[in-house]
Amino acid sequence: MYAEESFKKKRERMLSILAWFRLSRFYNQSIRKSNQHLKLWNITVAQFDVLAQVGSTERLSQQELADKLLVTKGNMTQLLGKLEQLGWIQREREWKTKYITLTDEGRALLDEILPVQEQFQADQFGKLTMEEKKQLLNLLKKIQS
Repeated sequence: MYAEESFKKKRERMLSILAWFRLSRFYNQSIRKSNQHLKLWNITVAQFDVLAQVGSTERLSQQELADKLLVTKGNMTQLLGKLEQLGWIQREREWKTKYITLTDEGRALLDEILPVQEQFQADQFGKLTMEEKKQLLNLLKKIQS
């Protein structure tokens, strides 16, 4: 009984590890494909993510943005500096808080890229049925919580 139970636990652990590897490989492949796709606009996935997050609100604090993107403060500062240099965002300081907004140029770029990038991402799941997409989403939510 003990050997059988131990075998089941090892098998379950191995399946979990394989699932993690598969998810990790898909994510990395998706990021590579997205970076290739976004080269058409001379923008990276990280830069696009910032534009999309800031563009979904009127303005966002630098800390809120860092929390949403799960990046360090140092990485965020460097990324925002580049986007500001490109003229796509502007930063304002109100006392201790830095706020980010899109410039007109940044908004125009986002408006041009967003629908194309959304379709590109959706196409990566094109082999799945609607039911499989719902199931995948629910499973990912379950393991994330």
